[in-house]
Amino acid sequence: MTDTAQARAVKNYRNRLKKRGVSRFEVFGLDSDRELIRALAKKLAQDDPAADHIRAEVIRSVSDKQAKGGILTALRRSPLVGEDLNIVRPRDAGRKVDL
Repeated sequence: MTDTAQARAVKNYRNRLKKRGVSRFEVFGLDSDRELIRALAKKLAQDDPAADHIRAEVIRSVSDKQAKGGILTALRRSPLVGEDLNIVRPRDAGRKVDL
């Protein structure tokens, strides 16, 4: 009898979580963020369309990588897209430099 009732209960509980695709993990954070992180974890564990939306927003906000397409994608989102701009660069010979 090496298994106590409490140890079996914890083991069974974790097995049920695993079958649902949920895992238990530990994170470090500010004590003031404890309830926020718990609420976020509960929402994400529901795995519904709202959780998908939250997941996408969190990934977007914490990702260090540039969005796919980089600068070109950002320029296409510009409010000046489609405007008829006439940008002309002045051409001059420059200044004389005595070397």
